[in-house]
Amino acid sequence: MLYNFRRPRIISFLTTLSENAPVAIVSQTGGGVRFSKMSGAGNDFVVIDNRGSAIASPEALARQICTRRASVGADGLILIEESKSATFRMLYFNADGSRADFCANGTRCAARFAFLEAMAGSEMTLETDAGSIDAVIRGSLVTLVLPPPRELVADRPLVLDGAVARGSSIMVGVPHYVLPVTEDLWRMDIASTGAALRNHRDLQPAGANINFIKVTDRHSLQIRTYERGVEGETLSCGSGVVAAVSVSALGAWVDSPVRVLTRSGTELEVTFALSGGTLADVTLTGDARVVFRSEMGPETISGFDPAWVRDPTAVRGAP
Repeated sequence: MLYNFRRPRIISFLTTLSENAPVAIVSQTGGGVRFSKMSGAGNDFVVIDNRGSAIASPEALARQICTRRASVGADGLILIEESKSATFRMLYFNADGSRADFCANGTRCAARFAFLEAMAGSEMTLETDAGSIDAVIRGSLVTLVLPPPRELVADRPLVLDGAVARGSSIMVGVPHYVLPVTEDLWRMDIASTGAALRNHRDLQPAGANINFIKVTDRHSLQIRTYERGVEGETLSCGSGVVAAVSVSALGAWVDSPVRVLTRSGTELEVTFALSGGTLADVTLTGDARVVFRSEMGPETISGFDPAWVRDPTAVRGAP
């Protein structure tokens, strides 16, 4: 019996393959780029000081370096750059290479990274694609001062295979859909429902992060999130936590402060002021841990095809 094996595409340290031509990932002077692997409540990131413009194609780098088991592995890539209006600028890229306006767990990690690298003091302002965010560092904990959530649609039913999901949509830097559940949240299989809702036609073209929540008392709730850009469940989603608390507060289910238990087992805390049906003074506090520091070598982002690793059936020409 003969077996035909598809030969994987080989990718060099400086380039990766695209539909038409190689794309430079790291500039010719950017070899040996240092990075930190960080975790915010289990949401993990590769963080790089890019003030010297060492990263030529962050989208391609995110796809490579965030690929689990083949490279460093992470939910996203964070680049720290110069800013004219804030202490520094933060760029965020999902694991699939798409750019996102905001990531709350990533913003906490970026703030602590800047503090540890002496780019900022214990209080700072970060420029994000969703606007300026103030941050305060206290040990390994970081508090973000956030703008009020917007674009709330409190009752937004979505039809799935004849059933109806009764949730709310809200914007917390990026779009979210919050779905309260009554069953045991930790025993639920959220993958199929999360994927279907994330890609639901009524939430397009942007899609949304899908948050399954259970309120346990006036000051606590539980959450699991299916994230777009990762296209799967993450151990935590900071903006999802804020979205969940915001919907719960506006629904009169919780009072400030609210402790939120995430899939990682780590709790985040959200505080807010509520007056006349309007949220203000929203903060998010949680950990931002340095897991390790290292340097990107020639083999860190070479020798594998991230698309094939994620899903061989989706690669053009796959057998």
